[in-house]
Amino acid sequence: MSRLHSRAARAARVAVPAIGLAVAAVSGIGALLPAQANTAGTSLVISEVYGAGGNSGAALDQDFVELYNPTSATIQLGGLSVQYRSATGTANPSGVVALSGSVAAHGHFLLGLASGSAGTALPTPDQVSTNVNLSGTTGTVFLANQTGALSAPATGSLVGNPAVIDAVGFGTSNTYEGTVAPAPSTTASIARAADGTDTDDNGKDFTAGVPTPENAAGTGEPGGGTTTPPASTDATIAQIQGTNTDTSPYVGQTVTTTGVVTAAYPVGGFNGFFIETGGAGGANDAIPGASDAVFVYGTASTQAVHVGESVSVTGEVSEYQGETEIEYPSVSELSTALPAVVPDTLPWSDLDTDAKKEAHEGELMAPQGDFTVTDNYDANFYGTVELAAGDQMLKQPTDVGTPGSDEAEAAKAYNATHAIFLDDGSSWTYGATSHADTPMPWLTPSTPVSDGAKATFHQPVVLDYRNSKWNFQPQAQVTGDGSAVATFSDMRASKAAPADVGGDVRLATFNMENFFTTTGDGFVSSGQGKCSFYKDRQGNEISDNTCTTTDGGPGPRGAATDAAYQKQLAKELVGIDGLGASVVSLEEVENSVKFGEDRDATVAALVDALNAKDGAGTWAFVPSPAPADLPPTAEQDVIRTAFIYKPADITPVGVSHVLTGESGDGQPFSIAREPMAQGFKATGAADSDAFMVVANHLKSKGADADGLYSDCLPGGEIDATGTNPADSDDSEPTDPAIDQGGFNCSRVHQVHEMWAWAQQQAQDLGTSKIFLVGDFNAYDHEDPIEYLHGQGFTDLASTYDAAHSSYSYGGLEGSLDHVLASPDALAMVTGATIWQIDAQESVAYAYSRDNYNATELFDGTTPWATSDHDPEVVGLDAAHGPVASKVSAPDATAVFSKEAVTVHVKVTADGTTPSGTVRISNGSTVLGQGTLGSDGTATITLPEKALKRGSYELTAAYQGSDTVSASSSTFTATVTNPAGK
Repeated sequence: MSRLHSRAARAARVAVPAIGLAVAAVSGIGALLPAQANTAGTSLVISEVYGAGGNSGAALDQDFVELYNPTSATIQLGGLSVQYRSATGTANPSGVVALSGSVAAHGHFLLGLASGSAGTALPTPDQVSTNVNLSGTTGTVFLANQTGALSAPATGSLVGNPAVIDAVGFGTSNTYEGTVAPAPSTTASIARAADGTDTDDNGKDFTAGVPTPENAAGTGEPGGGTTTPPASTDATIAQIQGTNTDTSPYVGQTVTTTGVVTAAYPVGGFNGFFIETGGAGGANDAIPGASDAVFVYGTASTQAVHVGESVSVTGEVSEYQGETEIEYPSVSELSTALPAVVPDTLPWSDLDTDAKKEAHEGELMAPQGDFTVTDNYDANFYGTVELAAGDQMLKQPTDVGTPGSDEAEAAKAYNATHAIFLDDGSSWTYGATSHADTPMPWLTPSTPVSDGAKATFHQPVVLDYRNSKWNFQPQAQVTGDGSAVATFSDMRASKAAPADVGGDVRLATFNMENFFTTTGDGFVSSGQGKCSFYKDRQGNEISDNTCTTTDGGPGPRGAATDAAYQKQLAKELVGIDGLGASVVSLEEVENSVKFGEDRDATVAALVDALNAKDGAGTWAFVPSPAPADLPPTAEQDVIRTAFIYKPADITPVGVSHVLTGESGDGQPFSIAREPMAQGFKATGAADSDAFMVVANHLKSKGADADGLYSDCLPGGEIDATGTNPADSDDSEPTDPAIDQGGFNCSRVHQVHEMWAWAQQQAQDLGTSKIFLVGDFNAYDHEDPIEYLHGQGFTDLASTYDAAHSSYSYGGLEGSLDHVLASPDALAMVTGATIWQIDAQESVAYAYSRDNYNATELFDGTTPWATSDHDPEVVGLDAAHGPVASKVSAPDATAVFSKEAVTVHVKVTADGTTPSGTVRISNGSTVLGQGTLGSDGTATITLPEKALKRGSYELTAAYQGSDTVSASSSTFTATVTNPAGK
């Protein structure tokens, strides 16, 4: 797996409810119920939790727990408590806060807890207890109907516990209602849905998002109390937005304005709606430089408006994450409708700066021109699809030009102005514990929204700035395929098989994304270590998250259970067979020696599965070198490279070799995967026709444990730890790298080491035909690949495949996987292609996301989303002339003229046993012939009286076959009469 760094969690605003539906009145402590589904809103609920207060990078300077009263009567807090314990803790008296006061109908109560120096100030809490310090990511908070510490409830579900009014377990807590809630962070709290519904399932009820604490006085969106609205200023929307500015001149002021509702989000977490000046849009831009639309934030008001209505809005102006808003408004429908809004019809290419986009923030648009899907990764999590304006995906700059070059910098600038995100109109996160039972937007079995697909818009969208990026928002939250809003072209139909690359054999390379036969649960049950797992929406373990050995080393990284492994295997078999390859270099295959097994156990299991599917003997694998010829086990990674091949097409020449890291400059491969080299020839060819393949998987681009990306010392040498904390200068193209990710120097040293070693392997094999293949974790023009170009190697995909790209990250495509050919190897090449079955597909279709959402997307019969890297296939002309043969004729032979004589002739050929016919002739006269047997020997009978007495030069001639050339040899025969005759 080569993700460059972890995906940043999307900031999502989650509002707490301001009003609720009227319900039967309850009062006093006695009316509070044990923890149970509170869909009718009959008791207090925990509405929001934040535990990173004051931490470095925190949004707020204080932890808090917020309560909400969804009922129509005041609830007294005497005798109740908020209690906290760690994710695995038990009863904890120091984590108990006895509550006092009351919570008004439809009101909030803000409990301030431990504080620190970082972050903005929390709104004035209704009660403070600074001795309780919440974890920023994991734990359990209880609302209890007692002031003493709760006795430890059973691990797991809390439903029905009579002492618990409400509870939320979050992160990795082992105590929760239903399923665990998502983890908060320094910038995110977890909050209940806008209507305060309690379904007794924390995972469904809580969503991570930007903290929105609210106290009883209504700081935040007003609660159930009565307040006197401040005086307001009448202003047009354009005036509120301001001209040629990204900050409203009315920030902090209360304004009244009018507009037409163009989009509304009463559910999904946005809790707001857009309004636009009546009659605006189309070609009508009355005030250039100022937007005619604005976002209105408020739960109660959003529930009351509908798209197309003309409304008056009064509220306070704010800037939230760069978007101008009117917050917590009073809204009324106008008696006379405003002129309808017309969608803007501006070409996206015209909005090539943030300032130009800002002038249309919030406006309704009919997108013009081509749009191409350039990233679908977040569709599986946040319902977001990244688009590139134009007919091409966005490119990694270092796949276009060398680091820091004009070409690379131009690509970077182009990417910045051409990206736009199609969102789903919500802040929901789709995962196994969050909205898992709601079909995620856009992605269905028949609408994969593959990278490279063309987007066609069928409805207007709103240009929205949210989560630090520009978005097209639909006019309402999207669920299902979203086809009413936009559709996407089918990219799969043209990729059912790799493009034709010619040749009589095919060489391929394929990163299998952590293919392990050692499953996580088996690893744990055998006592080798511990694991955490990714789970499906029923709580079944699917794949390993983090597994470590008992001494803290890395464990398996693949399927969590055998059931999940079988799903992964099914995909891998389809993908490998689809290559049509004769020999395949595999990356990210389990190195079974790390788990106490034979090093080849997993690759052998893969071959067994292939042969069970394709027929016995169809596939074989190249055995690893003897243990003495391998690096020490401690220096090997848990993943490795390997070769599988079809004996009918390909035959190994010699044995495999693995670089031990003892030659050259000594750069260790213990932070990568040691290269593996093997000679091959077309089956039936001579050993002299062999070519060599070196499988690589260099150090990944991720930062080290300290978040450092530079591993170069000032002179370019490598620090023993692989990092250099003292060197953080990122201004030089190669030392350290510009836009080349972490550990670039390690990869440069590794290719130097590998090439020096590979040359010796090729010399020993007696060939100059060398292919360097695999996952180099370097794009086309980064330093490691440029070094190999300088050694005379040609990158085949970029030479033969105009659309080459094997990897997608962060909305940018490029190739981390390569097949590079030496000059003599290049003469064999007939074509090359990247089979785009993986990197362009959403992870939602992978085995690791099976049953992750209500929409079932996994299909083990297709190759789509087999891995996260695309395989590359190369055609080779390994055709050869017939193998030379040699006839071993008899030595000088005495032949008796008066009786038949038997002569034995042996024919040999390099690498094969010849078949066919051998003749013995005297000049042009054939004296006899025979057929070669299984040992290459022919028995020929010379008839009696075939020759008169004398000495003859006879010829033993092999006639040849389709694969072995003809040859001959002469021998002397002396003809005599038998003794005594």
